[in-house]
Amino acid sequence: MLLMKIIRSDKPGTWLLAILLVVSIVVPVLNLLVPENSAFHLSTYTVTLLGKYLTYALLALSADLVWGYLGILTLGHAAFFALGGYAMGMYLMRQIGERGVYGDPVLPDFMVFLNWQELPWFWYGFDQFWFAALMVMVVPGILAYVFGYLTFRSRVTGVYLSIITQAMTYALMLAFFRNEMGFGGNNGLTDFKDILGFDLRADSTRIALFLASAAALAIGYVLSRIIVSSRLGLASVAIRDAESRSRFCGYRVENIKLWVFVFSAIMAGVAGALYVPQVGIINPGEFSPLNSIELLIWVAIGGRGTLYGAIIGAILVNYAKTYFTAAMPEVWLYALGALFILVTLYLPKGIVGLRSMRREKT
Repeated sequence: MLLMKIIRSDKPGTWLLAILLVVSIVVPVLNLLVPENSAFHLSTYTVTLLGKYLTYALLALSADLVWGYLGILTLGHAAFFALGGYAMGMYLMRQIGERGVYGDPVLPDFMVFLNWQELPWFWYGFDQFWFAALMVMVVPGILAYVFGYLTFRSRVTGVYLSIITQAMTYALMLAFFRNEMGFGGNNGLTDFKDILGFDLRADSTRIALFLASAAALAIGYVLSRIIVSSRLGLASVAIRDAESRSRFCGYRVENIKLWVFVFSAIMAGVAGALYVPQVGIINPGEFSPLNSIELLIWVAIGGRGTLYGAIIGAILVNYAKTYFTAAMPEVWLYALGALFILVTLYLPKGIVGLRSMRREKT
């Protein structure tokens, strides 16, 4: 009953989920059933690209939950995305086995190259998919909990909190660049072969990953909408707009922030885990603070504090990025910066706010 009530009151979100369902049906049909010589055939490359966009959309959704509804301008959300990606990458590396360059049944190629004699303890268990799937959520969740507990209890807010989140992801990036950390160093983890026994290069596997990304985005959106429509969501908005007053009214501000922040980090980790098998690599560059900044641009352009706006923004901006970096690579960064400035000045509610602006004028 609660879910149906939320769906009825969220028409844009309902339309978004309906479009996602249609796309999830049409894309596999055009890829697997339509002949390659047909103009309507969808290449496997395009399917992979669309799947990557969906993982970015889930990441943007997780950031909007924190920035749009808690008012926390996080500059470190890429860290949770990357940690989820590394957890999945470790599982995929363990699946290579003797098919690696050096033919070692246990040690990944980069460990053999660096003369490691045995598998590090933190790689144990990653030969099992269920364990890797659990770590995809547990590792980002633990980091978010520890980080959030320390900062929120200390009542760090505003720009200071943003700087700390940026410092966190930058520190992780530097750590993962080191070979002795046991995560592949500068090159990261790559050369994946299969997942759950299925060839990652097969068209059917690419379709399955695309559908998994679409399902994760739909589930993430529904759960996020339930949260923001609940008393927890209303309390989050109250904290965003007047934190001191909310605390004075008796709300446990730190606990509310921590709960939402951890949930958001877990969603980002799932997005990273779905991203890695589709792009075929994960390296320390994914921790870059610039990725977190670009993520916020997606959310701002789409529409902060709407959930569906963040999804729209992520897909549109990354589609534009794909086009411009191929057609005019030297123009893209300028175009992105100009777009962000225009949205900030003239569209404070993002693209999805155009409709409400027209209503106000009429």
